[in-house]
Amino acid sequence: MIIVGVDGSRAGLEAAGWAAAEATLRGSPLTVAHAVPKWVCEEDTVRYAEVARWMREGADTVLASARDRVLRESPQVPVEAVLLPGDPRTALIKASEEAELLVVGSSGIGGVRGLLVGSVAYGVAAHTRTNVVLVHERPSLTRGEIVAGTDGSPSAGRALEFAFTEAELRGARLRAVWAWAWPQAGGFPPADRGSEQDTLRRLKESLTEHRERHPGVEVVEEVVHGHPVEVLREAAAGADLLVVGSRGHGQLAGMLLGSISQALLHHTPCPVAVVRG
Repeated sequence: MIIVGVDGSRAGLEAAGWAAAEATLRGSPLTVAHAVPKWVCEEDTVRYAEVARWMREGADTVLASARDRVLRESPQVPVEAVLLPGDPRTALIKASEEAELLVVGSSGIGGVRGLLVGSVAYGVAAHTRTNVVLVHERPSLTRGEIVAGTDGSPSAGRALEFAFTEAELRGARLRAVWAWAWPQAGGFPPADRGSEQDTLRRLKESLTEHRERHPGVEVVEEVVHGHPVEVLREAAAGADLLVVGSRGHGQLAGMLLGSISQALLHHTPCPVAVVRG
């Protein structure tokens, strides 16, 4: 089951459309979810009964619009609309515990102009233990390619498997990208910190098992001398999807979302999947 959180915003509807297409590819049912404060759903609400009724009607409209978007794009997908009580972040995280994938719009109603990722989207991406896709808008023209960022970490390995699966489902090419040197205050590290050829060898090795499981996927291997955020942002331009691990090398224990993943949420030109590991 795939669950998509909607809030009536354009980004939410784009997320619903993306989730519908994904559900079609996976042959999965889709749940469209919208959250409201708990008191809105309580039958014994008296003092604010009219306000609660008005908010429930608004929520029904949001869900109906998202459901219509899903059925317009993917009429064969089994879709259920549910109203979740509570804070949107907490409610969506709890609702997605048994889901294959959680999809949200990257910015919603009330978002600050200039910020690509709203508080709900960021909160979900940072704290859910379900793989999550953030959708700002779906590119009108794509090149039939999934881009996966990797650094050799266990989290990156799980992201690669997710990316191979997505490429296989879509009949798309997979571009595996490794930013092989990190810039420092004084410039890039010297060559003896790791050569491009050595990094390419490590990249090939990290892809071996995934290639065996997905032999039909065309793979492009790319190592780039540069900062991971800038490298992946450029690589993702025109891609169907960018896939990253939730944490890479050098991240603090206990952090669910690493600094590279955080930065990419704000600067990616296509939908981005954050894979848990």
